[in-house]
Amino acid sequence: MTQQLSFVILSTGLETFRELRGALSTQEGARVLAGGDDAEQVFPEIERLRPSAVIVAFGSTPENELRFVERVARECPQTAVICASRDSSSDLILRSLRAGAREFLRLPVNAEEFKTVYRRTAEFCAVRPEAPKKRGRVLAVFSSKGGTGTTFIATNVAAALGAPTVLVDLNLQAGDLGLFLGLEPKFSIAELVENRDRVDDSLLRSYLAPHSANLSLLAAPREADSADDIEPEHVFQVLEILRERHEYVVIDPQHTFDAITLAALDQSDEILLVLTLDIPAIRSTQRALQIFDRLGYPRHKIHIVVNRFSKQIDLDLRQVERYLGERVMGYVQSDYKTAVNSINLGQPLVASDPASRIATELRQIAARFSRAAQEAPVTDARRGLLGSFFRRDKPAAKETVTKEAVSDQLSAVG
Repeated sequence: MTQQLSFVILSTGLETFRELRGALSTQEGARVLAGGDDAEQVFPEIERLRPSAVIVAFGSTPENELRFVERVARECPQTAVICASRDSSSDLILRSLRAGAREFLRLPVNAEEFKTVYRRTAEFCAVRPEAPKKRGRVLAVFSSKGGTGTTFIATNVAAALGAPTVLVDLNLQAGDLGLFLGLEPKFSIAELVENRDRVDDSLLRSYLAPHSANLSLLAAPREADSADDIEPEHVFQVLEILRERHEYVVIDPQHTFDAITLAALDQSDEILLVLTLDIPAIRSTQRALQIFDRLGYPRHKIHIVVNRFSKQIDLDLRQVERYLGERVMGYVQSDYKTAVNSINLGQPLVASDPASRIATELRQIAARFSRAAQEAPVTDARRGLLGSFFRRDKPAAKETVTKEAVSDQLSAVG
């Protein structure tokens, strides 16, 4: 059985962080829990998450990082510290080891050297085995364009997973997932956030609205004002609480790349990126994929789903795939009447009309995700506290794109 190792990364540069996270993604069993560029923010996460190891990437003046290494080694002795630097002078290596580091990694990363450091870290962690916490998988159903049917797909995929699942409404200002499930929740994510530090199984159950034996809902706040108090780090903590108690956590976030949505997408093992076959939705999906690339999300984490598919639409699916540079994982036929009837009933379609074609397609998508829980080779790295890195990136220049231009591009690649 592959040994599972968890990591937190402190790095003053986004490129260095990406390099280290990329190296970890090549190691089976490696998982990045959090990361950031502020030692004062990262250290409380180390205390709370108790990772197997912390990687500390030195900047041009390593004094602050060396003090951080001393602090981690002193206050979290069961966590291995790995120092990383582009300065591999014997003096800096010696100072790192004296501060409490167990390993020193030269940058840029050398694959063979990294394997050796990883192996020795695993050996250190093996002498203090801990019972692994249950850790369910997180699926985000997302589109950066409204009106593509993400809530409908999220509800039905969650209902079709056939295992303990919680559906999380992260449209904090205007969430209506309760209507899709015929529920009127008494509590919401706002109450869970407020009491997150003292939550136990009994209290958590009181905040969730049960729909069936395997499906519960964590609703959005009833009052929009309550959403203002929810921060990205609260989303991280809530998802950790939920995934420790459920096989699956399905998230329905907003259609924007705000800090709350980014925190949820960072923590997701898989992202179902939903689009419809119209020019604005295709262009929005392409932009979302570009942002995911900037965030360092591996493409195997992204699964494209076409909703309201119809052979009567002029755009060819293969042309769209070539334009996006990504294969379509699944599609849901266009059947407005059947879909709306299930919504009006307040029941997922996979339950209210399981023999319908749409329900079959939705179950196939859910089955693909449930298989991923067993087949995924490496748990995807997450940014954790790295919202600051994303905000520091220069925003991409705005493009003026006409429908004709996109249509021409689709035709050109066909």
